This record gives sequence, structure tokens and C-alpha cells, in this order.
Amino acid sequence: MSYQENSADLGDSKVAALLFEYMPKIAAEHKTDSLLVLMADLGRQIVQADRCSLWLIDEERNELWTKVAHGVSELRIPLSAGFVGYSLKTGEPVLVEDAYRDARFDRRSDLKNGYHTTSVMTMPLESDGRVMGVFQAINKVGENVFFSEKDLERLKLISVYSAKTIESALRAEKLERYARELERKAEELKSAHMELIRILGEVSEFRSQEVGDHIHRVAEISVKLAKYLCLSPEEQALIYYAAPLHDLGKVGIADSILNKAGKLTPEEYNQMKSHSVIGRTLLRDSKTDLLCMAYDIAGAHHERWDGTGYPDGLKGEKIPLAARICAVADVLDALASPRCYKPAWPEDKVREEMRKSRGTHFQPELVDILMEHWDEFYSCYTPDGEFVKSGLLPPVI
Repeated sequence: MSYQENSADLGDSKVAALLFEYMPKIAAEHKTDSLLVLMADLGRQIVQADRCSLWLIDEERNELWTKVAHGVSELRIPLSAGFVGYSLKTGEPVLVEDAYRDARFDRRSDLKNGYHTTSVMTMPLESDGRVMGVFQAINKVGENVFFSEKDLERLKLISVYSAKTIESALRAEKLERYARELERKAEELKSAHMELIRILGEVSEFRSQEVGDHIHRVAEISVKLAKYLCLSPEEQALIYYAAPLHDLGKVGIADSILNKAGKLTPEEYNQMKSHSVIGRTLLRDSKTDLLCMAYDIAGAHHERWDGTGYPDGLKGEKIPLAARICAVADVLDALASPRCYKPAWPEDKVREEMRKSRGTHFQPELVDILMEHWDEFYSCYTPDGEFVKSGLLPPVI
């Protein structure tokens, strides 16, 4: 019996109706796996097959694979296996009545899945002049026993559309994977960057005998002030990560001065003050927003609102905002926590000193924020506060 004698299949109007039904679904779908399912369903209905599958090349594993063979899970076969492998190799379609009587048939799939293949069609999926896979239909259903030449023509039509659509989806997924990988690498780089900044910030404390983790406490207080000053989340994050570098310049100060328990002599004090210049010198060639802010903080966190600070005698808003914020946090922590040369001050004395510095040492608005939210800020330093709990201050004995 010839293929032409068994051509009483779907009419052209029904085929057109199926195409119009599926095309919007296919156009709206961007995931390759889902597209393969839609394409296989469309092909199965148009050529009236028991099973349809789209086999794609896995270049890394040198295999053909499909996830949409109806009734079975993912299948993988060698590139040269069976009718699919033949179409892939030659670029030619296959149309057979009885698979078991054709030497090209690979029986392993039937044996694995308990299936019996009879009639088969395959059509190469071509895109941009290369074969990217194969569309396969198995076992004609309905009144006809075998696939016809007309079925093959319809499978070719679907294959052309499928190849272009799937190629676009594969490229989009490749770009998406590449973007995710870039994002992952960027996060890794950011993490490494932050870790390096943390280590740089701790360099100055490593040589100091001060008790606790001053740089991290300053960062926590600074970001609280930035939040209440209504800075953007991005600016808050920059201040949080840049503040630990405020005393980076202390790497250039002698141990005898850093760890002196008594009062510094005028000469020693001048040397200590030079850490602001050293810090900004170390950061002077910075390009990132984070390290540029660290440059501002390291160089200006000892400037005063009234212009009497150091190293440049900057006044008011000429002092970078991040440095103004960090200055409040730095002094608050210096007073509220123990140092090698003094114990922590009592809370009322700390509060009064900060209040008196409004408009002289500190920007008035920052002191107003501190006073308005005093309990929240100072609670960090209490015996059951967050600094003790997180190990940033030793327990009060």
C-alpha cells in the first residue's frame, strides 16, 4: 500500500485552524522546554501521530536528547542512532512504513519503554544553514496506517517554524544564563571587594590595644544616622561599608602613640592627627563610589562644623556629608566605649557632651536626630545591647 493511497488525513482548513490556535501560544512562550512541548503537540495533531518529539543536539555531551516524546521521560541517544541520527547526519527526511524492516532503526528505545514502533517520519530542524535537531513522528493514528507524503510536507512546514522559534529561545536562554553568570561573578567581586575593605579597615585596629571593634560600631551608628537623615538605600549602604576605613591612616602612626595610656604630648598629638592625611592619601586614586566615599570620610571625619577641625579647617557643608555623619558616630563611640586611656563615660555625660557639640563640632541636624532617637542609639552600648550581643563590645562586668 503506497503512502499516497493512505492520504485521507486532516483537511487544510483544520490544519490552518490548529496553526492559528498554537501560534499565539508559541509566540508567548520563551522557555525552550515549554516550546518543545507545544511544538510536539502541534505536530502530533497535524500529522495525526501517536507520538511526536523534537530531538535537539547536546553539543557538550555529543548526544541527541528530547524531553517531549509523548508518554515517556527524557530520552538521550547517540548522534548517529536510528532514523533521527540518519536525518541529522544527512539532512534528509525519513518516511518508512515498518521500522523493524529498516536497517536504520534503533530498537533500544522500544525495548526500554515497552513500545512498538511501526510507521515513522523524521524531518531535520534547520536554522541558519545548519541542522540543530530533528522532528520525529511515530505511528500514524486514525483511519490510515502509514504516514503520507502530505504528512511529510506538513511536518516540514512545522519543522521550519519550529527550528526558527526554538533557535531564538535557545539564544535567549543562553543570554540569560550568561547574564546570570555575569551577575554571579559581579556578586563574587563585590563580596571580595567588601571583604578587602573590611580587612583594610581592621588594619588600623590590629595594631591598637583598644577594646572592642570600633570600626564596626562606627559603621552601625553611621548607617542609623544615614537612615534617619533619609538618605537613599544606596547611600546608606555606601556609608556602612566606607565608614570602617575612617581610621585607615593610623597604619602610619607609631605604636607608642596609638597605644599610649596617658595624655599625648603636643608633638604626639600632631602625629596622631596626621592619620587623616595619610588615610586620604592611601585612597586618593580611588575610582569606585564606595572608595571615593571612603576617601572623603578618611580625610574629613575630624573636620568640625564650625571650621576648627583638621586637617583642612573645612566648615559647614563644605565637609562631605558622609564625613559629617561618621564624625558623630566616631565621637559617640569614643565616649560610650572603653579605650586604652579611659573607661566608657556614663550615659548622661555622653549625651550632654554630644548635645553641647551641636553647631560647633557637629552638624545641628545630625545631633537633633541623635537626641530624638537617643534610646535607640545608646541602647547599642548597654550590657544587653546589640554591640555586646554581637561581640562588638566586651560584656560589662
